[in-house]
Amino acid sequence: MTKKKLGRFELAAMKQKGEKVTWITAYDFWTAQFAEIAGMDMILVGDSLGMCVYGYDGTIPVTMDQCIVHCEAVRRAAPNTFVIGDMPFLSYQVSVEDAVRNAGRFFKEGRVDAIKLEGGKKVCPQVRAIADGGMLVMGHIGLTPQSSGQLGGFKAQGRTADAAIELINDARALQEAGAYALLVEAVPPEVCKIIRDDLSIPVYSIGAGPQADGQLLISSDALGIFQAFTPKFVKKYENLAESIIDAFRKYVEEVRSVEFPKEEHTYKMIEGEQTKLLNFLQAKKAEEPK
Repeated sequence: MTKKKLGRFELAAMKQKGEKVTWITAYDFWTAQFAEIAGMDMILVGDSLGMCVYGYDGTIPVTMDQCIVHCEAVRRAAPNTFVIGDMPFLSYQVSVEDAVRNAGRFFKEGRVDAIKLEGGKKVCPQVRAIADGGMLVMGHIGLTPQSSGQLGGFKAQGRTADAAIELINDARALQEAGAYALLVEAVPPEVCKIIRDDLSIPVYSIGAGPQADGQLLISSDALGIFQAFTPKFVKKYENLAESIIDAFRKYVEEVRSVEFPKEEHTYKMIEGEQTKLLNFLQAKKAEEPK
């Protein structure tokens, strides 16, 4: 049975019913295909691809063209899953016009269902303009990796009353600007709950506790592939890095010991053709000058 693709209104209805939304990042065809088969509600083509795919030390170097290419691959793999494109650094901060134009590229070229951008009140003009352009925009507050330098690094946010109030005000401003949903990252659960209860739009968590309307994880973290560091809020459901390294080691050993490939891994010539080939080679050799 073909998986039913959820839309904006179905996702909003899940909040009202208290049904949790599940989503994960994917950057390639195979991960996205597996996510759809598993029944994932949404997929984020995150700018975390900078670290998880390209080996950058952060998200800042990621370009629009890189994001679009990965969105295209994910959409081909998961046609029946709600896909969100993550707008990279400087694709929306410079001007409202840039923000609308680049958001449009995600929809036209990447064939996404929505885009996500980071920031609170400061990006509300961009959110409003993109939404006015007929595109779905998700907000992202708390730990915002693109501005982690201003935040003092990859640290939890909203841990004081003043900081929590600022996040709540940012969340309200984003909803008012037209965001259809909000992602809250690395924030104490009680703060996330206040925001969830305060807003009418869905509020999702990545490291912000269980009381949000749904949960996001980075696929490379959840699968145990990304090895540089593991955020506190991550649960590793597999440790594929060890399995992959072990498989590669076995391959290296078997090639060097001539244990691979065996006869069952090779192709046979059509019956009689080997004799014809040998006869041809012998005849050519006989024609060579002595």
